[in-house]
Amino acid sequence: MPERSDYFKTFCAVSRAFGTTLKKEKVLDLIVQSAIDTMEAKAACLFFEDEQGASDIFVPIAQKGLSKSYLHAEPREAKRAAQEIMKKGYIAIHDATTDPRVSTHEIKKKEGIASILVVPVLVKERVKGVLTLYTARPRMFSDEEIQFLTALAEQGGLAIERSRLVMQITRNIRIFTNIAEGLNESLDIKVIMERLSVDMARAMGVKAVSVRLVDKEKQVLELVASHGLSRKYLNKGPVRIEKSVTEALAGKTVVIRDATSNKEVQYRDEKKKEGIASILTVPIRIKDEVIGVMRYYSEKERDFTEGEVMLAEAVASLGGLAIHNASMYLMLKQDMQCLKEDIWSHRSWF
Repeated sequence: MPERSDYFKTFCAVSRAFGTTLKKEKVLDLIVQSAIDTMEAKAACLFFEDEQGASDIFVPIAQKGLSKSYLHAEPREAKRAAQEIMKKGYIAIHDATTDPRVSTHEIKKKEGIASILVVPVLVKERVKGVLTLYTARPRMFSDEEIQFLTALAEQGGLAIERSRLVMQITRNIRIFTNIAEGLNESLDIKVIMERLSVDMARAMGVKAVSVRLVDKEKQVLELVASHGLSRKYLNKGPVRIEKSVTEALAGKTVVIRDATSNKEVQYRDEKKKEGIASILTVPIRIKDEVIGVMRYYSEKERDFTEGEVMLAEAVASLGGLAIHNASMYLMLKQDMQCLKEDIWSHRSWF
């Protein structure tokens, strides 16, 4: 059994890695190798959810000591292990070649695996993966060993989340910069908003985006631009100000997870037929006045991340500024025309 000093040295090494590198892969490799070295194991693997592929598997993102053929057989088993972990907090298997809680007994025997310890990788208190330790000889894991491996897995979760946040910030800055540069190419409000709708639908990975501006005289939100919505849905009827999401018109960003049942949502049946599940509504302002809203429509129920909300709010502010600049340009153009006409009328006196 490892000494307490070994645990301390391991965490010091992982902490130093966090402070000296932004590369997720290096930190995760260190965590996996540290688990093997400190606990004198045969192998270790960190499995994480496959965000871009199948939802029923965890894929290996860092491993040491396992063959490729073995890893190919493991992903779905790793996902099933996560479900059992929710009950107890870990899985300790003394004999991996016979225990009914695991499958592929013959593969494990061929790989030379005797015992297995599985602990969760948590991201924002959700099990997003597992860290699995494999030994070559049958072994009973102590409470201290389980706590140590769990703490290492937590470091893995932190590394993955930090990497995700850095990538998201970098991506959002790039998107915002590209959109800002594109807006300088036109002073036509409709063209500006249509471009925003297309670019942001792609950036946010949503089904559709719409832009509506307040018409105080008619008391409706008038459609200015949209992307991804059917003509039938767009012609469903007027969007009344008093029946829309009032918090958004008061200047607050609003997320509605289920737009087909929320009582504050207009045209719920039409949204269901259109395949709209969740809606993010962001106010568009000119100075302190809300002049409209940008809406993001998702086909599946989803929670928009803090980074996604911040990007949507920043782009809405950019849209408000673009509308203000376009309006000022039109006013200046009209003033110039009036001035020319006024000068011409004075000339006619002579």
